[in-house]
Amino acid sequence: MADERTRYFRSLARLRRSARRWSVLAGGLGGAAAVLTPYAGLGLPDAAWAGAAGSALALAAWRWVDLRALAARPAPPAPDPAEAAARSRARLVAAVERLPAGPGVLAEVRRVRSRVALRGTSAAEPWARLDRASLTLAGMTQRLTGLAGPAVQEATDADRSLRDLAHRVASVERAMRLAPAEARAPLADTHRVLTEQLESGVAAYERLVVAAAGYVAEDARPGGGADPAASRLTEATDLLHGVAAALAELRGVGDPLRAPTR
Repeated sequence: MADERTRYFRSLARLRRSARRWSVLAGGLGGAAAVLTPYAGLGLPDAAWAGAAGSALALAAWRWVDLRALAARPAPPAPDPAEAAARSRARLVAAVERLPAGPGVLAEVRRVRSRVALRGTSAAEPWARLDRASLTLAGMTQRLTGLAGPAVQEATDADRSLRDLAHRVASVERAMRLAPAEARAPLADTHRVLTEQLESGVAAYERLVVAAAGYVAEDARPGGGADPAASRLTEATDLLHGVAAALAELRGVGDPLRAPTR
């Protein structure tokens, strides 16, 4: 979507083209009427020529009036480059999200960008573990239903909180590198506390993913110890073996209704 300044100049150019077009058309029709009317005399075609010329002349005048009125208005100020870039990025993201594989591509791009932003900090390794655990849990989300449903929402909230905590750890660590010597001790204590919170949070998230995998495994396990599908396939296999054996016996006995030949 264009900004106000771009729309203003587009409207100005459109009105200028329209005014010129109608001016040329009015001149052509007026000249034709001026030449053909004395040549052929007054008649119905002359009225048509004159009416078309007058209409084109009036429209051309209105277009020039509109053009001058619009040109008299001050042009809107140029947009901020940061805002323009943000709008362009939002339009690009919206266009990609409408594609079939767009959301997955955007999620992967955001994941890689966040991982690169944390590279070289102590939060990079917990972030990678959290990322692996999150992807594993995402593959089981459709099967975590019933009693496990609230756990999925808790995991989503915890994932968001832990990622924010990882960014804070990285920010404090970068600030420690720039801080003077006398200010590093408080930052180091804060960094240590945040790092411990991040480590414990990621470990708890991994335990949650393991528990979710156990739930999915137990939910898919049949009560009798054997898979019902495998049992049905075994029964069908035995049935086919029995039918094949019966057909073989019938071929060995022969057709009892057929008369013996000499």
